[in-house]
Amino acid sequence: MKHFGWQWLVVSSLSFGALLINVGSAETRPQYGGTVHVAMREAPMSLDPSDTTQADSFARRNLLALIFETLVTVDDRGRVHPGLAADWQAGPGDQRWQFHLRQGVKFHDGSPLTAEIAASSLRTANPSWKVFAEGDSLIVERDQADADLPAELGLTRNSIVKKNGGGKLSGTGPFHIEDWQPGKKLTLAAEENHWRGRGFVDAIEVEMGKNFREQLNELELGRADLVEVVPEQGHRVAMEGGRVSSSQPMELVALAFSSDPKTADEKLIRSALAHSIDRSSMKSVLLQGAGQPAASLLPNWMSGYGFVFSTDVDLKEARHERDQVRDQIRTAANWTVGYDANDSAARVLVERVALNAKDAGLGLQPTTAATSDLRLVRIPLASADPWIALYNVAETLGMAMPKASGELVEDLYPAEAALLAGQRVIPLFHLPAEYATSPVLNDWRPAADGSWRLDEVWVERDRP
Repeated sequence: MKHFGWQWLVVSSLSFGALLINVGSAETRPQYGGTVHVAMREAPMSLDPSDTTQADSFARRNLLALIFETLVTVDDRGRVHPGLAADWQAGPGDQRWQFHLRQGVKFHDGSPLTAEIAASSLRTANPSWKVFAEGDSLIVERDQADADLPAELGLTRNSIVKKNGGGKLSGTGPFHIEDWQPGKKLTLAAEENHWRGRGFVDAIEVEMGKNFREQLNELELGRADLVEVVPEQGHRVAMEGGRVSSSQPMELVALAFSSDPKTADEKLIRSALAHSIDRSSMKSVLLQGAGQPAASLLPNWMSGYGFVFSTDVDLKEARHERDQVRDQIRTAANWTVGYDANDSAARVLVERVALNAKDAGLGLQPTTAATSDLRLVRIPLASADPWIALYNVAETLGMAMPKASGELVEDLYPAEAALLAGQRVIPLFHLPAEYATSPVLNDWRPAADGSWRLDEVWVERDRP
């Protein structure tokens, strides 16, 4: 495909499965039946994929993917495959796209998937798009060329949803909603007549609003089969012989400024701050070796050129830049660095950034206030497609995406370099999504993008 001509440049090649640590293969045949018990930190109040009031997260994406499906799917290498659309084609100029729907697909309420329902769903998620039905096909027309439209339709927010009376949602996914207590608990049951075949397990029960410590306790007590772990926990669990797995690095951790630099002096101060940060030390000590230090928005495995951006600390250069603008140091000393008070990892990272800045003669004040001069942000990358991921990062940070001469891989590097040159963001790390699982969960294989794939797992026994 057009985006991946540089994949041979990737230093650490992408495996076709997840990066699995200490996970043995099952010796018995897969069994039908049983329930998978999941605990997660997020507590979503809505299961509507188009609800923009709900924060994006790997956990929410995975929940919705069990219930709803998209027209296409994007694999671990960013390649687009048929989903609810059996095939598609673009008109001249990539502005008009036609998607032929798969035949015989039904919603959980028993009604058939139609082009009219799919068009209505996509219009709800994308009010600015022109979407309409044409026979058994779906037509999407854009104001300008959009070669990446198929990959964008693979995003969770573009899931096809049927809204029945009373706001009840119906999807076409491998599981349907059995019980939903917003923000607390979700019970899903296997869809017997799913178009790709029935999953192995009968049900999935999800407990929400559990912090990481509570999740590990649930796992140790045998009340959970799948939990999220943070780097320091994952390292400990693996050292103790537990089953830990991780995705490819799919979360960007960065320092984001609230506005563009207003003067040349401010640009120098921001550059000095970037040069002062010791990412390698943070990874070793604070993150227990997890993730990859980053000076790029996209991880190396996705773009193939991430290594070009240096992550080395350079105090000499930082102090040189500081010395050029001594009259502006007072302004820099008053910078506040915000972080989420509920994120313990964010707190220690911000505190270490402040210490690094002090070594370069800069002063930063950590704060949990809602407003600050810059803030530590965590952005789950939207897709394994690098263009979609880059657009989403730019949109999340409020940056204007530079115009590319075309959406080829050769244009990707200059587009990202232009975003970084604006000095609105200082990348720190790319982190994987990490999980710990119980011994009864078999064929657990999280994807490179952090997808759970629970429709493929099976359990040897169910909990009483």
